Amino acid sequence: MGYPRVRMRRNRRHPWTRRLVGEHRLGVDDLIWPVFVQEGTKARTEVPSMPGVARLSIDLLVQAAREASELGLPAIALFPVVDPEQKSPNGEEATSPDNLVCRAIRAVKEAKLDLGILCDVALDPFTDHGHDGVLHNGEVDNDATIAVLCQQACVQAAAGCDIVAPSDMMDGRVGAIREALDEKNFSSVSILAYAAKYASAFYGPFRDAIGAASNLGAGGKQSYQMDPANGDEALREIALDIAEGADMIMVKPGLPYLDIVRRAKDRFGMPTFAYQVSGEYAMLKAAAKAGALDWERTLLESLLCFKRAGADAILTYAAIEAARLLEKE
Repeated sequence: MGYPRVRMRRNRRHPWTRRLVGEHRLGVDDLIWPVFVQEGTKARTEVPSMPGVARLSIDLLVQAAREASELGLPAIALFPVVDPEQKSPNGEEATSPDNLVCRAIRAVKEAKLDLGILCDVALDPFTDHGHDGVLHNGEVDNDATIAVLCQQACVQAAAGCDIVAPSDMMDGRVGAIREALDEKNFSSVSILAYAAKYASAFYGPFRDAIGAASNLGAGGKQSYQMDPANGDEALREIALDIAEGADMIMVKPGLPYLDIVRRAKDRFGMPTFAYQVSGEYAMLKAAAKAGALDWERTLLESLLCFKRAGADAILTYAAIEAARLLEKE
């Protein structure tokens, strides 16, 4: 008998054998596209720190949503760029039924696309200090913030949002939002809980995109977002959100926290999402521009890694590009 008897390379020899024994597949059904919406008409503003990403006025958003639907994406996620004059210490504009997000939801729904709409539930786009909640004596007031988040979730649901996604990391907000939605007869609206959201340095380009970086200044969100050093704590956070009624859970950021995605999926077996955040996207784009990486191959490989780790869906700013590449395959 020849040595070695077991040759692992046999299953890797041909493209067809690699496809046959492949353990994971990345498909367009796995992708959610985060989109920035701004005021105006026929307005498109590029985000300098995120090449290929732009803030879109509602009319252009509807066009982009139509393309996403035609490519087969299941959903988009809306993030508003709020006029500084509409920002306030308590973020009241977040609860207005006619705010930018609600008008964008209604416009996309009126287009009658086969596309779900996910909306961020947090106050940082609407506060003049850039934090995700109401401040009291310089600190984010957990319970006062939850009261506003419940109103925000309800106006989004009334506008037609399919999934509300609290990303604020206040304690107890998932249960309170679920109760508020049910009381308003929005029991069919799902909750995607940003259950393990870390106080990460990878969010910088996103804060630039929504105009919150300058408001936040040198301050951080470490008092309510998770410490990057902690993994066991993430499982406690996730368990609490599930117990409070979350339909899906999110780990954010993505690639630096794939161990948390894997542990969450193994422990809870819940629909588990991960977010390829702005810093991850920007790094890949910058490396590709410098000639250090092949953008298309690296993009698809990075997204496949999310699937291997256990993610059921991935939020990525490159969703449209990835969908086109997958279509070619």
